Amino acid sequence: QAHMVESGGGSVQAGGSLRLSCVASEDTYSRLCMAWFRQAPGKEREGVAGLYTDSREASYADSVKGRFTISQDNDKNTLFLQMDNLNPDDTAMYFCAAETSSVLCYLSLDSARYTYWGQGTQVVVSA
Repeated sequence: QAHMVESGGGSVQAGGSLRLSCVASEDTYSRLCMAWFRQAPGKEREGVAGLYTDSREASYADSVKGRFTISQDNDKNTLFLQMDNLNPDDTAMYFCAAETSSVLCYLSLDSARYTYWGQGTQVVVSA
């Protein structure tokens, strides 16, 4: 059973926008934090944006600040990542993640703080 299911990836030209979505399964009901990570070929997975679900406080990697926005729907089952002004360096597989038990996930972009993961959605940005 997939705990998190991402969608919305695709190919776009530099300067364009994409909106990623992630639906969380019921067994992650007590989610404390949700986040987006990405991994480009040959590179380590990096945190992009994190959200503390109760307060909706958010954190962002420096590389995406001012361009990406993380949000959730009112029932907290769906996580979004609005990506604007994309550039080729944003090309990667994007994953969403959730944590249900440890508050160490609070505004964390460390993948080790998250227990539940999706399979990813591919984003390709051409110059």
